[in-house]
Amino acid sequence: MNKLHTEILKILSDDARTTAEQIAVMLGKERGVVAASILEMERSGIIVKYNLLVNDDKLDGEKVQAWIEVKVTPQKSLGFDSIAEEIYQFPEVKDLYLMSGGYDLAVLVEGKSLKEVAMFVSEKLSAMNTVTGTATHFILKKYKAGGVNIVGGETLKRIPVHE
Repeated sequence: MNKLHTEILKILSDDARTTAEQIAVMLGKERGVVAASILEMERSGIIVKYNLLVNDDKLDGEKVQAWIEVKVTPQKSLGFDSIAEEIYQFPEVKDLYLMSGGYDLAVLVEGKSLKEVAMFVSEKLSAMNTVTGTATHFILKKYKAGGVNIVGGETLKRIPVHE
């Protein structure tokens, strides 16, 4: 990856709607060079997807998200990858990370209700032979996501700390 790629990625990370023409102007490059660089990064897997960040609190309807800490027993010669592959196949799983610390995997799960998420954990995730334990943390409110303050114009009020 070169400097141009890095600069393009920074711009697209801030706003994925920025066109190749706009990026070219911002960087003082030819549009064709920028477009070719973007295409190259898409084909090589550097750019995987262009995401949309939505403030779910502003939408009608319910959506429940939970972070699930998962402890597993890695499989000989396969490690954590085969377990992760099995878990990320479930449609309820939105994000999955290998972690250091007290648990092995962090799984972001999404459902229509608390019960739906709980059923996923008890019937699918915990039922896996390699899973030795889980801890579920339901997300109550998001303040910042994707590096963006999503509470709108609201000012967060902090409780003063006295020494």
